[in-house]
Amino acid sequence: MTPYQPRSITFLELWQTGSWQIKVYGIAFSRPEPRAELIVAARKIVELQLASIPPGHYGIGFLGIHDGRTENFVFFDYWARENELQHSVWKSQLESPSDLKQSDPAAAIACVWDMRIQSFERDAWIKHVLRNPNTDDFREYLQARLNEVS
Repeated sequence: MTPYQPRSITFLELWQTGSWQIKVYGIAFSRPEPRAELIVAARKIVELQLASIPPGHYGIGFLGIHDGRTENFVFFDYWARENELQHSVWKSQLESPSDLKQSDPAAAIACVWDMRIQSFERDAWIKHVLRNPNTDDFREYLQARLNEVS
């Protein structure tokens, strides 16, 4: 087992594409943020997926771009049916970050750094959306952003 090494988790941008608003996070091993080519590939792959998402969602989610130690991971999570988080994962080899391949849904994993973002976003969703059921204004949720070394 490799000893734990903290990684930077950085809010990169609020990406607005079509009717979607997506918080974009970078996670990086031994660098301040993911490589640009991985970020570009992640946005392209998620844009393709957005068209096939069925109704019943808020058009709000978050994208994690993880430039890892042994592989690259990209995950896209979006909020649906009030309190459900839908999760998709893609992977690529370190030497070919733009060659992302979708993981089998049964094997859609989340590592401890990915889960840190999911945990933060869960708490922000509860605080800013579920505890304010009469609002359809997601500004406070979208302004809640994680930046840390974890």
